[in-house]
Amino acid sequence: MTKITLNPAFEAIRGKMDGIVYRVRYRKQTGSKAPDMSKVKWSAAQKEHRKRFRLAVEYAHAAMADEQVHAMYVKEAKKKDKRPFDLAVSDYFKGRNLLG
Repeated sequence: MTKITLNPAFEAIRGKMDGIVYRVRYRKQTGSKAPDMSKVKWSAAQKEHRKRFRLAVEYAHAAMADEQVHAMYVKEAKKKDKRPFDLAVSDYFKGRNLLG
């Protein structure tokens, strides 16, 4: 495994660049070859779940854009030690729609 020493001004590098995926795991920077997903055949259930998740993310973006709903999610997120956006995604899957 390649080890990377970064300038102290950089805390970490994340993402994909030139076929390598960079991430921090167990407080160490890692880089590994990106998986080749070109030949994967997604099942109907996987496709449906991806569609539902895309809709949940769209709902969460709309909820964060509405000031009143966003404030409610921020308040709830502090109680549960979670992020407001994540709570909005979760609410979509639970059938709760605060946008009206």
